[in-house]
Amino acid sequence: MLRSIRTLAAAAAALALVCACNSAATPDTAPPGTSGGESRGVTADSIKVGGIVSMTTASGYSKKDTDLGARARYLRANAEGGVNGRKIDYLGAEDDGQDPAKNMAAARKLVQQDKVFAVSPMSSVTFSGADFLEQEKVPTFGWGTLPSFCGPKYIYGFNGCLVPSPGGTLNQTWPEGIGQVLGGAAGKSVAVIANDSDAGKFGIRTFQQGFASAGFTVSYARASVPATAVPSDWSAYVKEIMQSNGGKGPDAVVSVMQTPNNIGLFTALKRAGYKGLISDPTDYDPGLLAKDATKQALDGVHVLLQFEPFESDHPKMAQFKADIKAAAGGQDTPPLNMHMLTGYMSADLFLSIAQKAGKDLTVASFQTAAQGFSDTGTLVGDRAEPKGQKDSFGCGALVQLKDGAYRVSVPFKCHEPIPFS
Repeated sequence: MLRSIRTLAAAAAALALVCACNSAATPDTAPPGTSGGESRGVTADSIKVGGIVSMTTASGYSKKDTDLGARARYLRANAEGGVNGRKIDYLGAEDDGQDPAKNMAAARKLVQQDKVFAVSPMSSVTFSGADFLEQEKVPTFGWGTLPSFCGPKYIYGFNGCLVPSPGGTLNQTWPEGIGQVLGGAAGKSVAVIANDSDAGKFGIRTFQQGFASAGFTVSYARASVPATAVPSDWSAYVKEIMQSNGGKGPDAVVSVMQTPNNIGLFTALKRAGYKGLISDPTDYDPGLLAKDATKQALDGVHVLLQFEPFESDHPKMAQFKADIKAAAGGQDTPPLNMHMLTGYMSADLFLSIAQKAGKDLTVASFQTAAQGFSDTGTLVGDRAEPKGQKDSFGCGALVQLKDGAYRVSVPFKCHEPIPFS
């Protein structure tokens, strides 16, 4: 049975508390991944799964529909008989409030109190619970935009690893797509801006290399925008960007930030007379069009997608839409957004590997199945593990918001990734 979503000091204090309490919270006779000799969260007829999602944040930005997407996929799996005869007992997602301490607390609760077999989805800009989940051998699935999705054995990005360490690869969808819109990258410049956070710094590092490898001149690349509050005055950032390309504006401005920051930055850029291409990876959400100010700020923006656009005629996109409608009660389906897809595809990858693991589902059998897993033609392209724990799946598209509607500006395509150094 599906259950309702639950709501759950400093990050360092939380980390210290976990280190001090793990041995007391977990019986000495039960190693990680087990409980009383049986696989944790697995019974004869069910598999217990939970999620961690930033549903509420200080800026008002919310990923709450990630939970709906996961719920939709689990509902269909259960309607089709479950996974090798077991139904998914989805507990819903814990709200980490985009707070590292709450992210850790949510991970501990799901494992030590709720005793889940897996965490899917995990969607936040912070993932302080990653080391704990890895230590406890909890299969965990989410959007691979954080370093913790790249390298650990038990943590999987639904579209692979997007912020690799040296030796991995970079997804070139964004640079190649923007180059296509601009008629080529040769002689073109790009400015990349991000929040002053771990995710922002990794974003700058990876995209700076990706755009340069595609042939762009990266005239500006800074993770300088406060991560905890949206600036009320964007003039300093705009001035730096507008003068970054030899005293003039770059051909493209790429924001690796969330919607509230993008609205402020893009509005200020337009008021300053910027006429170049603007792009971000987050603002593919028809719900944003309800307010005129938001619609104007995002008008003309090209949004990076790492999945088939909702406008696609792919049969699995039709299935996704039907599943979301069913999970939403069949009436007044909420506008589709990328958070729904994040939850849906996180759940889908978990289910696909669990199915391959067979009837005798344990953490060990799940991991064995993951080591040789691959499939094709999904909404994120071709998938393979453990490749995805080091590399991205290399696919994506661009859509542009124009005159109140999204249109595909660069169709979904898989690009050859490049080595990351």
